[in-house]
Amino acid sequence: MASKSTVTTLTIFFFFFFIFISIGPKFVQSQQISTVDSECTGRWIHIRTLPSRFNLDLLSTCNRYPITDDLCPYLANHGLGPTTHTRTRSWYRTDPLLLELIFHRRILEYPCLTPDPDLASAVYLPYYAGIDSLRYLYGPDLNSSADHGSDLLEFLTRDQPEIWSRRSGHDHFLVMARPAWDFSQPLTVDPPVWGTSFLERPEFFNLTALTLESRFWPWQEQAVPYPTSFHPHSLPFLESWIRRVRRSRRTSLMLFAGGGGTSTSPNIRRSIRLECTSANATESDNNNKICDFVDCSNGICEHDPIRFMRPMLQSSFCLQPPGDTPTRKATFDGIIAGCIPVFFEDQTAKMQYGWHLPESEFTEFSVTIPKEDVVFRGVRIQDVLMSIPKEEVARMRERVIEMMPRVMYRRHGASMGLMNKKDAVDIAIDGVLDKIKSRVLF
Repeated sequence: MASKSTVTTLTIFFFFFFIFISIGPKFVQSQQISTVDSECTGRWIHIRTLPSRFNLDLLSTCNRYPITDDLCPYLANHGLGPTTHTRTRSWYRTDPLLLELIFHRRILEYPCLTPDPDLASAVYLPYYAGIDSLRYLYGPDLNSSADHGSDLLEFLTRDQPEIWSRRSGHDHFLVMARPAWDFSQPLTVDPPVWGTSFLERPEFFNLTALTLESRFWPWQEQAVPYPTSFHPHSLPFLESWIRRVRRSRRTSLMLFAGGGGTSTSPNIRRSIRLECTSANATESDNNNKICDFVDCSNGICEHDPIRFMRPMLQSSFCLQPPGDTPTRKATFDGIIAGCIPVFFEDQTAKMQYGWHLPESEFTEFSVTIPKEDVVFRGVRIQDVLMSIPKEEVARMRERVIEMMPRVMYRRHGASMGLMNKKDAVDIAIDGVLDKIKSRVLF
């Protein structure tokens, strides 16, 4: 049961957000009078008007499922969450599951919005699929997970059906703030296992789904970065942060921030823990250490960036082993801290985030050590990292810093100077438009 203060906060939040999403597109469209049409040629996006049951109403379920975290405190600031301290406008306690809300707010600032779907190269569906999936994953509709998406499909094919049918959904896209596996239960599975069947519905095979982690074969999915806690509001603040990252004294060779690795069966996290424990027991230099470890077991780091950002700033390399799924939010936390990522399988990032972390440039800003070499062949991570020349480490760190704007989600209403630097949302929109253009003849 939500407390009285929570209900009041949510009521105020819904009121102002409803006003903004109702008036916001009209305001943006009014500004387009001065926009040169040529700048938006092939880039117009139409935001499909959906009933509130597909987005805002879903936010009222933020604390309905006891088995999951209470998301209500993190709805603040249009999904960025509460600030980490009172004097900041750029650091927040962000929950990645609210990326749908963050993206929805940000796309209202996109300069090439059009109220006419016939002029649009792409149609954005502001459906909070990940939040809606909670009732199928943890709630009363657990045994009806194959129905996820049926209500949306009915609306799209009944209300102005020509928008959906003109290109059979090829020009539609949406954000799904969970790994794609959570939406990929086969329709024929009975009784249901984990996940919903949204992405397995043939009617949705043509749309583009922006997920936090994609599978490796379906063409409709594309992974986008997990939101970190860093959402700068101005270019001077971003530049100030970059200066701090550059001058930060890296006193630790490598860092692992995470949980797991406590079982006796061989796995990469266990190997990392054992190597860190051994290295810390034998090192003699009190000013520099081989391995730093931030224990994030039981989710204690999820909404507390202070726990891991300082150690990341003090480390040269950040270890990014797979866990329950291949991808990690910590990959992007580390990039924000200028910490060179060390991957142990390609599925963690290289095969996921091609729009934001170009595959052809991976060796310029990251290190890859096959997990099999570490777990079964006795390769020590510290030996591999210490063998990299200092000049190469400095060059790689500079490339990581250059990648920072590409993976961050700047704050809505940011300064014009910062808006001229493409961030994760801008790059995702570019990727969606290019993907649709490659499939659709306009």
